[in-house]
Amino acid sequence: MSIIFSAIVPHPPILVSTIGKENTKRLKATIASYQKLENDLYAAQIDTLLIISPHGQLQSDSFVMNLSPEYNINFEEFGDFSTKSKINGDIGLGYKIRESMETKMPLQLITETNLDYGSAIPVYFLTKHLPQLKIIPIHYSGLDLNSHYNFGQLLKHELLINKNRVVVIASGDLSHCLTKNSPAGYNVNGKKFDEKLIEYLKQNKIKKILSLDQEFISSASECGLKSIVILLGILNDIKYQTQLLSYEAPFGVGYLTMSFKL
Repeated sequence: MSIIFSAIVPHPPILVSTIGKENTKRLKATIASYQKLENDLYAAQIDTLLIISPHGQLQSDSFVMNLSPEYNINFEEFGDFSTKSKINGDIGLGYKIRESMETKMPLQLITETNLDYGSAIPVYFLTKHLPQLKIIPIHYSGLDLNSHYNFGQLLKHELLINKNRVVVIASGDLSHCLTKNSPAGYNVNGKKFDEKLIEYLKQNKIKKILSLDQEFISSASECGLKSIVILLGILNDIKYQTQLLSYEAPFGVGYLTMSFKL
C-alpha cells in the first residue's frame, strides 16, 4: 500500500508567526498538532503529499488539479513578504491521475506556480525537513458531497498502484460563525456542525456525513467539509483509526486537526 497515512488540518494564516504575531500564541494546540504530524511525515520518509484545498481556482462542475514542476510558497497576500520557499510537484503521478480520471470524473488541469494559502500553509508547516518531497494540489468543486466521495474513491485506485509513499492531507477550517466576533458573524448551527462532524469522524459514520443537510452546512459557514469528504473517499475500504489531535476556536473559527492511522 502506498498511502502511508492521512490527516485533516486547518489553514489559518495567523499560524505563521510573521503574520499572526502575538495572536499565534493562542493557537498552541494547533501548532503542537502540526509539529506531531511533521514528525510523523519525517519518520515515514514520504515521497508525495497530496493536498486537498478549498481555495484556489474552484469550478462549479469540475475538480481542479494544479500541476506544476515547482511551486512557490509565500504569504504576500497577508502582508508577509519575508516568508518564502519552493517545493517540487509530482508531475508523473499527476498525469497518471489525470489519465485515469478522463472518462470517469470531471477534472480540470491547471498550472499555477503560486500555491493558494489553503495548500501553502499545510505544506509550509509539514515539509520543512523534507526537501525532496513532491506535492500535488487538488481543489474541490461545486458538485455535491457524494460526487466528492466518489472522486476520492477514484483517486485511491491510482494512489494504491503507485510505488511512491503518499500522504493525503485534507486542508480546511470548520465553522466560521462560532461567536459574535467570528468572520461570518454568529450562527447557532456553527457549534452544532463542528460537534456533529467531529463525532461522525471519530465514529467513522461516513453515511451520516454524506447525508448532512445542505442548508445546515451552509449556515455553518465552513470551508473544509468537501476536502474531508474527498479524503474519506480515498480511505474507503482501508482500515484506519482516527485520532483527534486538537480542536480549538480562539478566533471564532473551528480549527480541527485529526490523523488517520492506517
